Amino acid sequence: PEDPAVYDMLCEGKTIGLFQVESRAQMNFLPRMRPREFSDLIVEVAIVRPGPIQGDMVHPYLKRRRGEEQVTYPSKELEEVLERTLGVPLFQEQVMQVAVVAAGFSPSEADQLRRSVGTFRGSGSVGNFRERFITGAIDRGYEPDFAEQCFHMLEGFSGYGFPESHAASFALLVYASAWFKRHHPEIFTCALLNSLPMGFYAPAQIIQDAKNFGVTVRPLCIQTSYWDHTLEPNGQGGLALRLGFRQLKGFSEQDAHWIAAARGQGYTSVANVWHRAGVGPASLIRLAEADGFRALGLHRRAALWEAKAIKSDKPLPLFEAEDANEAPGSPPPLPAPTEAENVFEDYVSTRLTLRTHPLALLTPGITPRGHGPLLKAAAQRDAPPDRWVRVSGLVTTRQRPGTASGVIFITLEDETGHINVIVWPKTFATHRREVMMGRLLHVEGKLQREGVVTHIIANQIEDLSPLLDTLGDRDALGGSIDPTLEGADEARRPVPGNAKAGHGKIRKQSSPLPSNGSPARHPREQAKRLFVSRDFH
Repeated sequence: PEDPAVYDMLCEGKTIGLFQVESRAQMNFLPRMRPREFSDLIVEVAIVRPGPIQGDMVHPYLKRRRGEEQVTYPSKELEEVLERTLGVPLFQEQVMQVAVVAAGFSPSEADQLRRSVGTFRGSGSVGNFRERFITGAIDRGYEPDFAEQCFHMLEGFSGYGFPESHAASFALLVYASAWFKRHHPEIFTCALLNSLPMGFYAPAQIIQDAKNFGVTVRPLCIQTSYWDHTLEPNGQGGLALRLGFRQLKGFSEQDAHWIAAARGQGYTSVANVWHRAGVGPASLIRLAEADGFRALGLHRRAALWEAKAIKSDKPLPLFEAEDANEAPGSPPPLPAPTEAENVFEDYVSTRLTLRTHPLALLTPGITPRGHGPLLKAAAQRDAPPDRWVRVSGLVTTRQRPGTASGVIFITLEDETGHINVIVWPKTFATHRREVMMGRLLHVEGKLQREGVVTHIIANQIEDLSPLLDTLGDRDALGGSIDPTLEGADEARRPVPGNAKAGHGKIRKQSSPLPSNGSPARHPREQAKRLFVSRDFH
């Protein structure tokens, strides 16, 4: 309890994956509030909500907490009610007490007011108490302006009022999850990934954050992975996170359990997995496309070649001898995928990569444009404020809160971290398509900072999403497949609308074959489905 290291982490806004405080608003509020004890977390949970925001309670509380504004109370009675929240009513219990003390409400009337501010999404009934509240406050000697301001705060609670007991329960979970993340990030991340889907962030962002906390993350592996993500010795006295088969798109949990059960001392080939675990070719293809056979010394293309040589779902009884089930013949010397192709295929099959971040590969293709230097996420805190800068990154989240008056908040990710971008309504009107559809954005704007909280106020926005399409296309990256390799420059495949098999460049294996048997898409088509943001309103 009350571990300073936990509060230090919260004060820096490092809260990805944490219960209740992982949103953009919470990440920005925590460094400004700087909680140092559990009671601060209770207030923090209650104040970053639509009610207090609409009731204009957030900024007065922060100014008073930082000593920038004097805390004054209209009366000694109200000081007793509001002292612990610096004169700002945050909890339903305080609303009832304020109504009784300031406006002379009876306990029954105060409870009716509490019910009206606690009703989910509000029914508009709070306004029925306006005249009664203001008249009662004036009759008890309070100034009309104070009565109006106080009731405006209470109106903000309509539909979003938090009881203090509720806030305390949430704060306990905030602290407990933050303690695990601070002291055992590998355990926290493993449990969090096994609990998805939930929260604001996709696995790619959670894993990237875990790596920033020093967690060793190891790829999906036919020899060591299970259905769930697991922990294993990292060779240095600690634990590493091993990705599980649950991360593989379209993979069966039953097949994962069979693979783990039949593994024994380890597999020796793709066909050996088919023979011993009894999983069908479709599952083996998915594993090959996810680079799950690299522990056997097979890169993606070689493993895929072996997987596609297997034609039946189950080994025939006549060929029970293990070696009899090996794929006949030796595969041609297929070229290994490039780093960019591997990154692309990682995202196709598992929606994340442990290799080079896409932005590190694409930055050379982002030509200088606009005003100011190209700023990386890691350099934000050291950059001078109120300067024009340029940033680029994958769009991870987009948020347009109902309380933000049309302002859109975008989170970008580059190879060094996250970048917070604010898009005002006027800028959004000019760049609507880019903001709503872009997967890779280049933003020019002014850097603003309050404490450690840094934002880019967008002025110009450019959609660079087409650059993502080049990751899975060897030709677009200036490479080519050696035409002297037999069969490596073309492959038969079905062509939609044409009964005859067509010829074309070898298809980069960008996703498992759909269950309906339709042909897989070209990387440029697949890229449109990848790097998708999580959008909230």
